[in-house]
Amino acid sequence: MIDRASAPAYRGGFSNATENFGAIDAEVAGALVAASADVSLVMDKDGLILDVAFSDADLAKAAYSGWLGRRWTEVVTSDTRPKIEDILREANASQPTRWRHINHPSTSGGADVPVRYCAMRVGNEARVVAVGRDLRVLAALQQRLADAQQDMEREYARIRDAEKRYRLLFQLSAEPVAIVDAATQRIVEVNPAAAELFGVDPRRIPGSSFSDLFEVRSRQAIQSFVAAARLAPRVDNVLVEIAAQGPRVLISGSLFRQDSAAHLLILFSRVEGAGAGALNEHDANLLQMIVAMPEAFVVVNSDLRVLSANAAFLDLAQVGVEAHARNEKIERWLGRPSVDVGILFANLRAHGAVRHFSTVMRGELGSTEDVEVAGAALPGEGEPCYGLAIRAAGWRAGRERLGGRELPRTVEHFIDLVGRVPLKNLVRETTDLIERLCIDAALQLTEDNRAAAAEMLGLSRQGFYAKLRRYGLGNLGDGDETAPEDET
Repeated sequence: MIDRASAPAYRGGFSNATENFGAIDAEVAGALVAASADVSLVMDKDGLILDVAFSDADLAKAAYSGWLGRRWTEVVTSDTRPKIEDILREANASQPTRWRHINHPSTSGGADVPVRYCAMRVGNEARVVAVGRDLRVLAALQQRLADAQQDMEREYARIRDAEKRYRLLFQLSAEPVAIVDAATQRIVEVNPAAAELFGVDPRRIPGSSFSDLFEVRSRQAIQSFVAAARLAPRVDNVLVEIAAQGPRVLISGSLFRQDSAAHLLILFSRVEGAGAGALNEHDANLLQMIVAMPEAFVVVNSDLRVLSANAAFLDLAQVGVEAHARNEKIERWLGRPSVDVGILFANLRAHGAVRHFSTVMRGELGSTEDVEVAGAALPGEGEPCYGLAIRAAGWRAGRERLGGRELPRTVEHFIDLVGRVPLKNLVRETTDLIERLCIDAALQLTEDNRAAAAEMLGLSRQGFYAKLRRYGLGNLGDGDETAPEDET
């Protein structure tokens, strides 16, 4: 048994090859050499190949092409021939040479086949044995690594170039722009135009609260803007006023993510000024009034989709924020589907305006409320759109009702009721209304002479008194209906 404590230190080879291997047969030695390397060469002292063995058939197919009888320098690429000469010169019988990278031309005309060789002299130094290891897998990995590094460098260069372009655009833009952290509502960065708008040093503004830049009366609008921007792809034209009696601006923004954090990209447009498309003070006040008015107001496009709406409309529709209503069909909340909305907008297209259109408003939570709509087609050169003012009708007192709705006075009123009141109820209650109106007119014409009024209407006195009692007309007493003959 070998004593590990007394074992000699490792020297890179067998410590006692003569004792352990003894006189190994040449066939065994050849088999060991062939098995231990991917390619083995036996050459004379001048490098003439006498024998060759491959342990990898794929390597032989890729590189071997009649090597026997040729010099080693003839079967390698020209740039590696000096390395072959160094190996042959350094080869000796005591120890193998250092490993050298040699390339063989490919038999298929493709990339060179890399092999790593070392050599040693044997048989009284009359022969040189070279063993090689296939480096194709390593070369492929190195090539993939080099390609990946080049791709990364190109991508980094592209990103750097894009960042330079957008940074330059951000700095030179005449439109004020700010980037705000959506979670903390603190400013991350502003461009010089925004810093000039707010009248602050651009180096000191990052990190400050976004809402502190505006007047106190505008901060509620700022909070609503930020809340809506977190939910909607884009929020446009929220009117606010900059702090310290600054100008009024319209803010628009979109949400984007960077480094796993949500940010808001906010654009500012001056309301006052002579710039094209800017609102003057009168228009800004009018816009604020429409937003704040207690009656619902909504603007829809030609496809009947909501473009904008005030808070009163959102309350009627039971919608939390304007972003949830934008681009939705107006018939989702207004009128009975495919009935009222079609009639309303047909009249808007035909006449340009509609007044006192009675319909219903349906909320998201299931409520239904009678409303009256006034609308107009908004003029413009582009796509037509429509503005609708919607007023709740249920609060008004003193209105005569038909099936829960105002009694019809004209043909137009009858048309409004079609589709919203059952025909049977419409005919029955309209007949009652006509009877009442005719009886009232007959009493007025006869100066409250009930006998003459009954005769005018072609009714018997008993039937006439029954109708008076039914409709509560004529101020009948308890004995009037039983003694009609006393009438003169």
